[in-house]
Amino acid sequence: MKLRGRNQIRPEFNMSSMTDVVFLLLIFFMIASTLSKQLNTIEVKLPQADGKTENRSTVAVTITNANQYYIDSDRVSKRRLENKLISVLSSLNTPSIVLRTEKKVAIDEVVYVMNIANKNGIKVVLAVETPQ
Repeated sequence: MKLRGRNQIRPEFNMSSMTDVVFLLLIFFMIASTLSKQLNTIEVKLPQADGKTENRSTVAVTITNANQYYIDSDRVSKRRLENKLISVLSSLNTPSIVLRTEKKVAIDEVVYVMNIANKNGIKVVLAVETPQ
């Protein structure tokens, strides 16, 4: 006498749920990669440090090794930096800047921007790269 159970194991595999997961992951990583490049408008080599960053509506101030100043992606002369920075930040509720400098920029240039921010009540966040 042959007894068979009602539940039989079938060796079929349905790939539709697997492809749904793969497409969702693909879409997630495509969106995440475009959002991660938001502040990287000027390519500079940042110093390294441990710590966390916060995402706010800020303005990026970049200083290159050639002492060129940028507000977001617009090049600004050193003498016009303060006026341009104040006009850009006037529309924000809590004005703050992300200061991005290359490793070999003189500390005098960094202090110059920090003094402008301190004098006008602007919060400064120094951008660094986290070690991998």
